[in-house]
Amino acid sequence: MLEFLTSMPRAVSTKSIKKKSSGTDLAGDYDILKMPAPETPPQLTRLRIGIHTSTSGGVEKSIERAYRLGCNTLQIFSSSPRMWRASSPEVWQCAEVSRLRELYGIKPLVIHTSYLVNMCSKTPEFLDKSIVAFRGEVQRGIALGAQYLVLHPGSFSGGTREEGLRCAVESISKAVDGIDLEACGFRILIENTAGAEYSLGGSFEQVAELLARLRPLVPVGACIDTCHTHVSGYDVVSEEGLKETLAQLDKTIKLKNVFVWHCNDAKADRSSKLDRHEHIGRGKIGLEPFRRLLNDSRFEKTAFIAETPIDEPGDDLRNVEALKALVQ
Repeated sequence: MLEFLTSMPRAVSTKSIKKKSSGTDLAGDYDILKMPAPETPPQLTRLRIGIHTSTSGGVEKSIERAYRLGCNTLQIFSSSPRMWRASSPEVWQCAEVSRLRELYGIKPLVIHTSYLVNMCSKTPEFLDKSIVAFRGEVQRGIALGAQYLVLHPGSFSGGTREEGLRCAVESISKAVDGIDLEACGFRILIENTAGAEYSLGGSFEQVAELLARLRPLVPVGACIDTCHTHVSGYDVVSEEGLKETLAQLDKTIKLKNVFVWHCNDAKADRSSKLDRHEHIGRGKIGLEPFRRLLNDSRFEKTAFIAETPIDEPGDDLRNVEALKALVQ
C-alpha cells in the first residue's frame, strides 16, 4: 500500500477557497492531546462510534485523539480540504497510523474527500483538477490503510442531471484507472447531499442510480448523513417517519450498502435544503431519532461518525458521549 506515496499527484494550484468551518478539522486552542492521557481505556459500546478528527500535528495524531475521545472509528481529511495542493503522508506516518489503530482497535478509518472536488463540473479545467485531486485522495487513503473514501458527487450546474451522472461516473473511473481498490480493501462511498438544486445525490434515488453505474467499475457503497436526509425532505424525526425513510433507503440504495452514517443534528428545518450541522440532540432532529437509528439491529456493523461543530472546548467529546449514551 505504501508504494502509492511515491506516485501521488502534487500541487495543481496553491489557491484555496474560503468556506465556512464546521470546526471538525480544527483543534483550535483546545486539543485533547494537551490534556493528561487517560489512566484507563475509555469506555466503548457494542457499536462503532466516532467523530471527524483533527490531523493537526500529523495524520498519526488523529488516531490518538480519536482514542482519547472514546472513539473506536474515525473520519479525517487526508490533506487540507480547501486547497488543491495536497501534502502526502510520510511512510513512517502511515506505519504509525496502522500501529495505533491496531493498538486501540479503531476501525474503520474513513477519509472525507476535499471540499474542492467536483466530479461532475461543467468547467473542463476544474473537472481536470478534481480528477487529479480525487486520485490523490484514493492513493493517500490506501497508503494510510483506510477502508472508505466518502465523496460528495458534486454540482452539475450548467448541465442536466443525466449529464452530471455520466460525468461523475466517467471522472471517478478516470481517477482510479490502474488502481485495484478491491485488492486493497478500499471502497468509495457516495454521500447523500442536502438537496440543493444542482447537487448530485440529493435523493436516495440519485445516490442509488450513481452506485448502480459505478458498481461494475469500482467498489462502492453509501454514506448517509442524517442532517442532509432531514433537510432534503425525508422525515427522520417521528418514529413512523424514520421507519418510512429507512424503508425508502432500503428500496433504493439497500441498507446493506450503507457502510457509514454521518450522525449530525440539523440547525435548519426539514426540506429547507440548508446544510447546517448542529450538536447531537440540540437541533431540529433531536435525540430520539439517533437513539432509534443506533439501536436498529440492521446497522450493527455500520460506522456512526459525527461531523458536529466545535463551538466550545470539549464539544467533540460531548458529541461522541451523547451518541454512545444512546446505545442500549
